[in-house]
Amino acid sequence: MAGTSRSRPRIDPSFSSGDDGGFRVDASDRVSGRPTASKSSKPGRSKSSGKTARRSLKGRGGRRGGGGGGLFGFLRAFVYWCIVAGIWGAMGIGGLVLYYGSRMPNATSWTIPERPPNVKILAVNGDTLANRGATGGEAIALEDMSPFIPQAVMAIEDRRFYSHFGVDPLGLARAMITNVTTGRMVQGGSTLTQQLAKNLFLSPERTLERKVQEVLLAFWLEQKYSKDQILAMYLNRVFFGSNAYGVEAASQRYFNKSARDVNLGEAALLAGLLKAPSRLSPARDPKAAEERAQVVLGAMREEGLITDDEVKTAMSQPPTKAKSFWSGAQYYAADLVMDQLPGLVGAVKQDLVVETTLDLDLEAKAEKTLSDMLKESGAKSRASQAALVSVDATGAIRALVGGRDYAESQFDRAVKAKRQPGSAFKPFVYAAAMEIGRTPMSIRNDAPVRIGKWTPENYDQKYRGEVSLADALANSLNTIAAQLVMEVGPPQVAKLAHRLGIESELQANASIALGTSEVSLLELTSAYAPFMNGGFKATPHIVKRVTTAEGKVLYENTYDNPPRVLDPEIVSEMNQMMVGVVERGTGKNAKLKGWQAAGKSGTTQSFRDALFVGFTNNLTTGVWFGNDDGTSMKKVTGGGLPAKAWHIYMTEAHEGLTPSPIFGTKGIQPSFDDPGIQRTIGDVISGAFGQKPRDVYPDAPVADAEMPPSDIPRGQGGAVDAAEGGPVPPADVGQTTGGTPQTRRTTLFDILTGG
Repeated sequence: MAGTSRSRPRIDPSFSSGDDGGFRVDASDRVSGRPTASKSSKPGRSKSSGKTARRSLKGRGGRRGGGGGGLFGFLRAFVYWCIVAGIWGAMGIGGLVLYYGSRMPNATSWTIPERPPNVKILAVNGDTLANRGATGGEAIALEDMSPFIPQAVMAIEDRRFYSHFGVDPLGLARAMITNVTTGRMVQGGSTLTQQLAKNLFLSPERTLERKVQEVLLAFWLEQKYSKDQILAMYLNRVFFGSNAYGVEAASQRYFNKSARDVNLGEAALLAGLLKAPSRLSPARDPKAAEERAQVVLGAMREEGLITDDEVKTAMSQPPTKAKSFWSGAQYYAADLVMDQLPGLVGAVKQDLVVETTLDLDLEAKAEKTLSDMLKESGAKSRASQAALVSVDATGAIRALVGGRDYAESQFDRAVKAKRQPGSAFKPFVYAAAMEIGRTPMSIRNDAPVRIGKWTPENYDQKYRGEVSLADALANSLNTIAAQLVMEVGPPQVAKLAHRLGIESELQANASIALGTSEVSLLELTSAYAPFMNGGFKATPHIVKRVTTAEGKVLYENTYDNPPRVLDPEIVSEMNQMMVGVVERGTGKNAKLKGWQAAGKSGTTQSFRDALFVGFTNNLTTGVWFGNDDGTSMKKVTGGGLPAKAWHIYMTEAHEGLTPSPIFGTKGIQPSFDDPGIQRTIGDVISGAFGQKPRDVYPDAPVADAEMPPSDIPRGQGGAVDAAEGGPVPPADVGQTTGGTPQTRRTTLFDILTGG
């Protein structure tokens, strides 16, 4: 019983390397109803089975280690996992592309955005005066621009532009390696096509979505447009700093020339700006711009686009210096054009070409004259600003300088600033007196006068007694002007001034005699032009014609039918008196050698403003000196700096031209009732700028009809009496030496003596 109750020994399975996987059960391992093994066999079988199992396990483990170990196994595993990662990465990228692509509009609706409209402004001879618009320059064809520009841009930005398909893997890899090795962002991997896509369609933010969309748009651009078209679009839209978009705007901005004429060194500078337009702008950092340009030249040499000699020549050129803003007085004129354009053609929605009346040669002379005068005398005279306007007989603006330096201040002091003209307003007072019968030889008493509580005094605080009106104007006697205003009536003076071209509101009171109502230099100068042209209105204008880029005319005005605003006989009398101002009066500094000149000086209270407005038979020009804040100058009068500047400018403006007399001042005075006498404004100013081409200085306009006699009084009383509610001068105003008020010619003696 004891033997049968003892536990049987454990029987281990036998493992081998057979096809059954190393596990086998034979007949001896089966369990039956009773045990069949003997005592002697149990330990032996157990030992054999253990050895076999250990050998089997050892062999299995050794086979596994030998099959996967070593360098070959590592490489095989690495390749395997790289393939797996690549597949998953491709799937992830594909998913991102599909996702971000689905957020974009349908490709069939993609179109190139219209380039913002540009306004090309031309001078009278056809040269470009300026470009205005969001871009600052017109778009020019790739074949029209300097070949150095596209070469320089591709050399530094996208060397494989003509060989890639919108995205350049080699360029991207090269940029990544360069950036990694240098430890900083040195190169970018975007192609010109990608940059164009970003500029046209996307925001500048750096996000994964924007980058994916940029690539998709680059593929679309490459499929839809040729390489040349893509390059042209890029060069005409890319930002070059200093508010210049496109190569034409940048060339005009930095070099004052067209992109058609850019040389190698200038092209390299432009291409270098693309890396950091604002920071590298020569208007901000000329040295940095030049250093970057040399890098571009090196890249062009590496690509075989230029030779070593060309590099040396380009590097030897002086560095480009550009002012911080668009520089040049002509930009004052361009601003005036843009102010007037909407009123002529409406909103600007397409590229336009504006032909103007501005003469760039006269403009340059005017700008230099004022600049030199301010440099020479501005500081000691405490005058910081100056302005000039020059118009011809039709009112066409030939020169316009709105200030000392456009780059420093874009405020136009010739057009937008309104100041008191002082005694420069007196010709309108005297002309109004001529209309009621006074003549240059009429006599008045220069003595203290009183008008209500106002007692005008002469500049020198001296009195000359009996003087003719001609002498009174020549010496700018305030007392005589005040007397004439009260004889004529302030409203009549204001009416005549408006008729001749003054548009600003005038205060119709006694002080109008001394120019106390504010006007602009442009309107004051234009109102003098009827004296020059024989009595016709000279509406100031600068826009001659507006066309589309294709040549369709949208606006054209030749101002060839002006109304007559002043009787020719009065014009003759006034011109004789104003010639006297220049020859023997306050305007002697304006006298021209060989040319007859007429005009009038003006100085406001405390020397705040000083003006001289005058004319020859060809041009009417007004000059102003002063300060923007209205502070007083150091005893600067209209006959001082303004008259001197007028003399210098007008001398140069008339160089090479044949002198001709001012209307109504030489020889026998015309009888305007004679049908054989010239009466049109074209006849009056015929020969003006006779040595200039006709297309530069067109024929003067011809009036079809004159103003009714009632609008241009001659020899009729114009004084305002108490019955009409107007001011009545005191007893000592408006009297001759005999004490008889002069309101009209009534006696033969008066007619013979001019009284």
